[in-house]
Amino acid sequence: MLYLIAQYFHFEGLANLIRYQTFRAGAALMTALVIGLVIGPRFINMLRVRQGKGQPIREDGPQSHLAKRGTPTMGGLMILISLVISMLLWMDLTNPFVWACLAVTAGFGLIGFLDDYDKVKKRSTAGVSGRARLAGEFLVAGIAAWLIVSQINTNLYVPFLSNRYIPMGPLYYVFAAVVMVGFGNAVNLTDGLDGLAAMPVVIAAGTFAIIAYLAGRADFAHYLGIPHVPRAGDLAILCAAIMGACLAFLWFNAPPAAVFMGDTGSLALGGALGAIAVASHHEIVLLIVGGLFVAETASVIIQVAVYKRTGKRVFKMAPIHHHFEQLGWKESTVVIRFWIVSIILAMIGLSTLKLR
Repeated sequence: MLYLIAQYFHFEGLANLIRYQTFRAGAALMTALVIGLVIGPRFINMLRVRQGKGQPIREDGPQSHLAKRGTPTMGGLMILISLVISMLLWMDLTNPFVWACLAVTAGFGLIGFLDDYDKVKKRSTAGVSGRARLAGEFLVAGIAAWLIVSQINTNLYVPFLSNRYIPMGPLYYVFAAVVMVGFGNAVNLTDGLDGLAAMPVVIAAGTFAIIAYLAGRADFAHYLGIPHVPRAGDLAILCAAIMGACLAFLWFNAPPAAVFMGDTGSLALGGALGAIAVASHHEIVLLIVGGLFVAETASVIIQVAVYKRTGKRVFKMAPIHHHFEQLGWKESTVVIRFWIVSIILAMIGLSTLKLR
């Protein structure tokens, strides 16, 4: 909105700063951060009053988690409020990528909210049925894929190789939707410990802020040998807003957590990262940068598949962060070490920009 206002006045005076994506990215980060910190205390109190006993805790999970009973969930609403306000303030609202990413963020957030609400209301960890959730997610992701692909080609670019891609044609629409849905659920599976999902999302968003900015610049894209996506640079502002919103949430989610993100936040954030990766044509790089989320998902798939076939468990408990808890690692140890892994993976992901 502010960009369109500044554009109307021909970017005169201080309004000229708004012309630059780097300035708007920094402003979006600070806006989301401040909004999150300001609304946080009252919002958490409201959730605590309305939810009473808070998020249901699994009886078959780590016993240390039983002490978290009474902690309210749906803290993702804090993230969404600060994120969406920051997006609408600082992004170019004529950019189709903005509305595609907003559709995924808000749509997945709504699905997650309904799931959290069902859990709290019924005092159960089951929530909305998996089929209903996936159907809603693919509907939202399909709409976003249509909006995004209308602005880009349908090639799947291969990292580490310059100008190498796989032409996918109409299948790319399905692939794009799968990336968004898959990553939304991957972040959702990772959100099982205080601070575990929020900081890796911040790291991934920061990495893709750089990637999106470079992909949106024809000169940088040509020099690095990465696909140039006109207007993708504005996605750096969205990434910065995600960083600010998650950092504000992490202030209250730091151990011992005063609030949980819930599916409301994890689905929305994962879906947003997936949409950004598709729009910037770096879907495979997302698998590297978000390798922690991929590993968490893979651990669940492996555990279920092997158990159904053999009746034996590969991990003591899945997702894999619970496996390390069962090995005797403290929750804070698991979280910080997983953060370190996320930083390493982000550096590897960034290296793909030059190693071509």
